[in-house]
Amino acid sequence: MDGMSGLVASRYNQPIQFYLEYHMANNDWQEFLFIKGAVFNNGTISSFGNTEKELTYAHTENIICDLSHLDLLEITGDDAVTFLQGQVTNDVKLLNETQAHYTGYCSPKGRLLALFLAHAQDNKLYLQLNHKLAEPIVKRLKMYVLRAKVNISNISDSTVRIGLSGQDTPTLLSTFFTQIPQQAYETEHTETATLIRLPGKQPRFEIIGNTEHIKTIWQTLKISCKPLGKPCWEWLEIQAGIPDIVVTTQEEFVPQMVNLDALGAINFKKGCYTGQEIVARTHYLGKIKRRTQLAHIDTSTPPQAGNDVVNANNEVIGKIVRSAPAPAGGFDVLAEIRLEALAEAPAYWHGAVLNILALPYSLQEKTT
Repeated sequence: MDGMSGLVASRYNQPIQFYLEYHMANNDWQEFLFIKGAVFNNGTISSFGNTEKELTYAHTENIICDLSHLDLLEITGDDAVTFLQGQVTNDVKLLNETQAHYTGYCSPKGRLLALFLAHAQDNKLYLQLNHKLAEPIVKRLKMYVLRAKVNISNISDSTVRIGLSGQDTPTLLSTFFTQIPQQAYETEHTETATLIRLPGKQPRFEIIGNTEHIKTIWQTLKISCKPLGKPCWEWLEIQAGIPDIVVTTQEEFVPQMVNLDALGAINFKKGCYTGQEIVARTHYLGKIKRRTQLAHIDTSTPPQAGNDVVNANNEVIGKIVRSAPAPAGGFDVLAEIRLEALAEAPAYWHGAVLNILALPYSLQEKTT
């Protein structure tokens, strides 16, 4: 047993296989995080030692978080833009060196298969998505390449992605970037890293780069930022009203049901793409009847994405989209709910009421 293996086994007092089951194939970055105190559980970093305390930090402090639970796809080739334009809900031609955006990927029936955070650099397109969807989504995209000059690669193992949040993060990042994005989705690039401003009530950023450079950034920022596990980042995403599509919710939602129009993730002028007819019909032919709400549930049992939301008569009126433990206890969720039912009476999950909270954005459709 080598030194690293012995360290792992001694920490957990259980077989080394526990550690090796972690999803990340970037062993160098994985070992770096472990030495820094990361606790691995069920394929992700659950904490850096104390989940409850970290949730409080997520609400009040400058924080730093590993984002290896997300995968990054690289789309290259002469026909990359044309190809992707025919696949996703947003206008790929609007991606450039300074602007990222969210975009949905739908089935022919207009139901979401994945949600991407997309950006562009050096004539290459990048799509970030839930790790567990990456392999089947790559296979599906490749089915439609046909004779187009397009190459689709999963570059997650050769890049590192970290998230930052907190009032002081713009100042802290100025050590590594000459320009700090001021608005959501603005991007900045250096030779070794990409910086994306994320939406939210407080400054939030993602940095993408090579392992050695991100190690240096982490080491420097860790002096002023608390390191947190995935549940805390999930809570921040929920507070920003950002949905996710996971295995259990694939093909459950038309994009507007999870507020992609309100997030500017649908472009209604770009032309045809897979599922476009259904998405456009929802937009042009009537009021949207189902929306995703931010809510708190006073429960000790974690709600799961795809769980039913019901009314007082136990009739299904929606589904949990995303869930994370809340700093003050219970769970905060994003839940897709039929608006008519919500107007009439409270919604429930496993007998616990959903206390509806204000989203950080308007549910009025953006006119792109």
